Amino acid sequence: MNWEQLLSLKKQGDKGKRLRREERDTRLGFEVDYDRIIFSAAFRSLQDKTQVIPLSKTDFVHTRLTHSLEVSVVGRSLGRLVGKQIIEKYPYLAEVHGFHMNDFGAIVAAASLAHDIGNPPFGHSGEKAIGEYFSIGKGQVFKDQLTAKQWQDLVDFEGNANGFSVLTASRPGIEGGLRISYATLGAFMKYPKESLPKKPTPNISDKKYGFFQSDKDFFKEVATELGMIPNKSGGDIGFQRHPLAFLVEAADDICYTIIDFEDGINLGLVSEDYALEYLIKLVKDNIDTVKYNALTTKEDRISYLRALAIGSLINDAVNVFVEHEEAILAGDFHQALTDKSKYKAQMDDIIKLSVKNIYQSREVIEKELVGYQIIQTLLDKFITAFNNKAANNCSNYDKLILKMLPEKFLEEKEDLYARLLHICHFVSLLTDGNALELFETINGTKRV
Repeated sequence: MNWEQLLSLKKQGDKGKRLRREERDTRLGFEVDYDRIIFSAAFRSLQDKTQVIPLSKTDFVHTRLTHSLEVSVVGRSLGRLVGKQIIEKYPYLAEVHGFHMNDFGAIVAAASLAHDIGNPPFGHSGEKAIGEYFSIGKGQVFKDQLTAKQWQDLVDFEGNANGFSVLTASRPGIEGGLRISYATLGAFMKYPKESLPKKPTPNISDKKYGFFQSDKDFFKEVATELGMIPNKSGGDIGFQRHPLAFLVEAADDICYTIIDFEDGINLGLVSEDYALEYLIKLVKDNIDTVKYNALTTKEDRISYLRALAIGSLINDAVNVFVEHEEAILAGDFHQALTDKSKYKAQMDDIIKLSVKNIYQSREVIEKELVGYQIIQTLLDKFITAFNNKAANNCSNYDKLILKMLPEKFLEEKEDLYARLLHICHFVSLLTDGNALELFETINGTKRV
């Protein structure tokens, strides 16, 4: 892979190339990507989607929206620091093509901003709830009517693939979705493969899948345009990662490791003594003990340690990327950057404690159970009504259910796979609160 091609400014529908040296510095294409994402309805809905605690009423607990903004900030720093060294190593990128180190930061920031945009309500349990509706729930009846890859898209419903669809799917009058530049889409694509074969290798990019069958043609176009390296896997679609996807992943890893831990401390699920014990190992070379000891509140002390820890992990991830840059470009690097971090043991310790005390806390488990019931009920009611309408067999109840669909989801779909994915997409874009309200309305338990 080569950087000139990987930094493509092309957008869906473009007939020719967009050249960096012809871009307006006041309105750079990669920055337009960021703006379009942040103004999108799908991004706004993240303000009421779970990061750690579903349906939390606590004001300082992170939502998907605050998490995504923080990942974007970390991603921008990672991109700029890497970009500075890439431009120094390959000066022709600046001298001939006009690229700047900030371009790397803008690309990674935009892709990081969108990294959770396709995640359903109720966190990762929302993905599992959708998948299990088809694998072990009422949706099993559709298996024999779909291809193997279409079925795998549903039983392993994947927020990353859904996010690619959110960013790129066309609808009447909105061709190309948000029309994000190919470089940003490449950085967004952490798992550049289709749903089958499942986990064909232990490589990090094969861990999950990155697009639905309905989006495979455009996905392949983006990857090919960027010069991403195709995997040798017969007729199956799969590529080695865009290099900047490693930075997006690192930004996410850094934020959820440290900031979810911080949430757990502020909620009282993790003691402050643990915080000091675990975080001090990340910040011992940078901590100002006089300043730390002058802080009088737990919140301020934890905030100070968190900022230092994130800074340490950013610098370390940059060093790992630059050290392995040539292997990454050759498609020969198959780990997360944090797996090569000198702080890996410390990060693993924090994650282990977070799993025990936060992710598996009673509050989280109880609300995830509610989320399962909500999501599977909504899927069943809307899929039944949508399919009955397609078969001209709509009951009055079905018609009432369909009236609950937003206008943009009323578009008719000819084949079964498209209808099933359409309703999954609708449910996935609901906020936690909207999903709960719709569930209570359908069940007749909403107070009116």
